[in-house]
Amino acid sequence: MTNRESLRMQAVQSPIIPVVGNLIKQNPGTISLGQGVVSYGPPPEAIAQINRFLAKPEHHKYQAVVGIPDLVHAIETKLKTENNIAVDEGSQVVVTAGSNMGFVNAVMAITDPGDEIILQKPFYFNHEMAVQMADCHPVVVATDEQYQLRLEAIQAAITPKTCAIVTVSPNNPTGVVYPEADLRAVNDLCRRQGLYHIHDEAYEYFTYDGVSPFSPGSIPGSNAHTISLFSLSKAYGFASWRIGYMVLPAQLLTSVEKIQDTIVICASVISQYAAVGALQAGVDYCRRHLETLAQVRQISLEQLADIRDICLIPPAKGAFYFLLKVHTQLNAFELVERLIREHKVAVIPGTTFGMEQGCYLRVAYGALQPNTVAEGMGRLVQGLRAIATL
Repeated sequence: MTNRESLRMQAVQSPIIPVVGNLIKQNPGTISLGQGVVSYGPPPEAIAQINRFLAKPEHHKYQAVVGIPDLVHAIETKLKTENNIAVDEGSQVVVTAGSNMGFVNAVMAITDPGDEIILQKPFYFNHEMAVQMADCHPVVVATDEQYQLRLEAIQAAITPKTCAIVTVSPNNPTGVVYPEADLRAVNDLCRRQGLYHIHDEAYEYFTYDGVSPFSPGSIPGSNAHTISLFSLSKAYGFASWRIGYMVLPAQLLTSVEKIQDTIVICASVISQYAAVGALQAGVDYCRRHLETLAQVRQISLEQLADIRDICLIPPAKGAFYFLLKVHTQLNAFELVERLIREHKVAVIPGTTFGMEQGCYLRVAYGALQPNTVAEGMGRLVQGLRAIATL
């Protein structure tokens, strides 16, 4: 016998963000258009809650797996008023260590080894990784040229092993927002086929040009088959605090409690208190920053317009991403490396999102201010013009 690494884990892709981050460190002065974070931090109301946490010694002990009561109540109120999702006896809120934890909870609660989960391509890479870690198979269905859902293709991908269909809107990595009619169609398909609809709404507040997102969990009668995932990381500048939440069918609660109790017991309690403060500040806090982000987005679009002859840039009216298709013979990672080393600008290769054919780059603009986005996008445009056209 020899010590060995899990074959299952060897098949899981390595996270790309640390790889690109290391390249950035090796090239000081690089402007990052890579990781999906915002430029602002938490609201003062969140910081103020820390003293409340510190005031009582029992707060340092383990708390309920599903979340502290004050936060669960605040989330239920937010879901009802903003998402039209009523949490009743058929559903349950669980506070998670970020929405990635919620996705892992969902996958482990509904699958057995060898089962299948349908992802849309391009997919969020951590979703594919989680499915594989659960010893299940991601069934990847390509979106259309505008990165919108192909409903007939999704239906055709269903097999007796299928457990769930995953949608992400507003979308990472494409920035598209799926129409309400399409999300209703996916949800109804799941209802008729006895599948779960896992819907990720981490970017729910980040929409532009009058576009509004839709929560499938608001559909009457959908609570038995819909799992909704949310996050505070983006809207409240809360990324490192690791707080998200999920709304799940009540019949899955026992399984999810087992999973979460084993992995983290409960989300960080000091972060949960801060999250109560964040939700007290509410969506208006995020919307104030969205005005600046919309300016950053517009500057980005104006810069990228100069390279439409060498890039396909589908409409992206949500989140803070563009997924470019670059007309070049270079592979995506080689292009990313050269952009960092030769032009001091970092983006993420599309291969990590499942885009193996062709050269795709995810451009993230959420972390930039108006006075830096022109420089960052200018470097990208100059670099792509210099490298991709060789």
